[in-house]
Amino acid sequence: MAAQFLINLLIAFLWMFLYDDMGFTRFIAGFMLGMVFIGLLNRFLKREFYLRKVVAVLHLLWIFLRELFLSSFTVIYQIMKPRLTIRPGIVALQTELKTNGEMTLLACLICLTPGTLTLDVSDDNRTLYIHAMDIGDAEQLKHQIRNSFEKAIMEVTR
Repeated sequence: MAAQFLINLLIAFLWMFLYDDMGFTRFIAGFMLGMVFIGLLNRFLKREFYLRKVVAVLHLLWIFLRELFLSSFTVIYQIMKPRLTIRPGIVALQTELKTNGEMTLLACLICLTPGTLTLDVSDDNRTLYIHAMDIGDAEQLKHQIRNSFEKAIMEVTR
C-alpha cells in the first residue's frame, strides 16, 4: 500500500517536470493521473488499491467524530437535567477482532467516547468489559459498537 502511494507521488512529480510547471494544480493533475494509472494496473500488482484503505480510515474517523459529537451532547443533557435518571452498568462485548492492535484501537475509541470506558480485556483477547454511563439495553449497546467501531476497524486493518 505504501509503495503504491510512493509510485503515485513519483508519477505526480514526473508529470510536473514533464510540463516544466511546478504549480500545485499541475501536481494535483499528475496525482490524479497516477491514481487512475495505478487503479487500472492494480490487478497486476497483487495488492489492494491503496485508496480503498484511505477511504476506510476516513470512514472510521467520521464514525468516531459522529459518536463523539452525539455522546457529548447526551452526557451534557444528562448532567443538566435536574434529576439523574441514568442506569450505569458494565457490559461484556465479544468481538471478532483478532490482533492486539485492533483490540487496542477499539478500546481506545470506546474510552475516548464520553460516557463509556473500557475496563478490562479478557485473557483470550476476545472480550472487552465496558462501563457505560447509561445502559438502556445492553444488547443494543453491543450491537451499536459492533456495527460502528468494530466493523470500521476491520475494514481498515484487513
